[in-house]
Amino acid sequence: MFDLDNTLADTAHRQRFLERRPRDWDAFFAAAPRDAPLAEGIALAHESARECEVVYLTGRPERCRRDTLDWLAAQGLPEGKVHMRGNADRRPARYTKLEILRRLARTREIRVLVDDDELVCEDARRAGFTVVRARWAAPSGELRAAQEREGRT
Repeated sequence: MFDLDNTLADTAHRQRFLERRPRDWDAFFAAAPRDAPLAEGIALAHESARECEVVYLTGRPERCRRDTLDWLAAQGLPEGKVHMRGNADRRPARYTKLEILRRLARTREIRVLVDDDELVCEDARRAGFTVVRARWAAPSGELRAAQEREGRT
């Protein structure tokens, strides 16, 4: 399972929309199609696809699905189901992602979760999942606050 933002997609160019008050969520997500790919994450996704099904798990809201699918295809990433948060779901990413992981684990083996969010990784590891923490993108305090306090991504 692969996260998108700051795991496969470099969000640095759109962080500015989270630095202003109020945060401009519409602009933040509208800029996602212009994310550069992160080579380390892309390579790991391709490597994983040789051995197992690749699934994407993102905190992006459902309204971003078309842009997300188009971006994945444009990067030549392996096809796979994309799990997104509901448009009105404002829970922290660690809750929404762990809920999906547990649900999927009932009917299939989850080999690994690859995610940049430290809290998502800690909670998944505590729940018994194998985790690779994506440390190849520059961390963003604004994005972390958005994930934990505002449940937006």
